[in-house]
Amino acid sequence: MPKLIQAGGDDAGMQTYQIGGSNFTFQAARIGSLGASGYTLVTIVVDTTGSTEGFTDQLREMLITVIEACKRSGRKEYLLVRVIVFSTTYENGHQELHGFTRVLEINTSDYPTFTAAGATPLWDATFSGVGAMAEYAEDLTRQDFDVNGILFVITDGVEGDWTGNPISIVRPAEIKAMLFRIATRELMESMISILIGINAGQYRAELERFREEVGFGQYTDAGDATPESLAKLAAFVEFSISSQSQALGTGGPSQAIPANI
Repeated sequence: MPKLIQAGGDDAGMQTYQIGGSNFTFQAARIGSLGASGYTLVTIVVDTTGSTEGFTDQLREMLITVIEACKRSGRKEYLLVRVIVFSTTYENGHQELHGFTRVLEINTSDYPTFTAAGATPLWDATFSGVGAMAEYAEDLTRQDFDVNGILFVITDGVEGDWTGNPISIVRPAEIKAMLFRIATRELMESMISILIGINAGQYRAELERFREEVGFGQYTDAGDATPESLAKLAAFVEFSISSQSQALGTGGPSQAIPANI
């Protein structure tokens, strides 16, 4: 099983990529080692900033539930998953738990305990999520793989520190440009992007505005961070991944994903 690593030196079976227009890097399975004809790229971006204090264990359990469900999926051979967490406690505002890895090779027991601390570089984390998908999808497509993708950004707040000032290096327009690049250069058959608010009722208007500025396909309010709501969130993410993976090779998007959890 692969160890959890930060983007930066190559690990066995993995290759390091640079996200264009930034100093952000990520890791992904070496293309020469891939055996299927196509892949669904899954990126899950999880907020671990100070305001998540009190439910970080549940967020980790939600993530584990999703990954273990993907391992049981009939489409498991076609899933490459990247997971990152974000907060100002990490270099560049986010940390890659693992790059795009075959889901069957992910050992969820290696996921570290999440620590709630720091402010919210939401824009940088989102740019990393979108940019890594664009770079890797372009490489895969160039080598004749079918590729589609799905991105989840799970947060309980908005960009910035406790004074409300932005702290990210990138801006929403740069994220939007990366999504535009994916669409116009046909790097994927389809790309679904979902912004998920958890325990973020007071920021709904701001998150909706961020969705519009970036061009997220969907904003979903997951409600309060209770065991019940996080279980529903895990089921929503699992369904969304399964639906998008089933569409791989059809040239089109997945069946409609519910607007609400």
